[in-house]
Amino acid sequence: MTGLVFLIPIALGMGLLGLAAFLWSMRAGQYDDMEGAAHRILIDEDRPGEDAP
Repeated sequence: MTGLVFLIPIALGMGLLGLAAFLWSMRAGQYDDMEGAAHRILIDEDRPGEDAP
């Protein structure tokens, strides 16, 4: 029973820390362009031999 005295505040603190990290990432714009990175990974911009001097 005494273990719960320590575990419950730790679990609540970790939950609040995760929520704060999520809200920080939302405010920093991490989720603004969800499709752009998925499309950029498919574009091959550096093809060998095309722009070689």
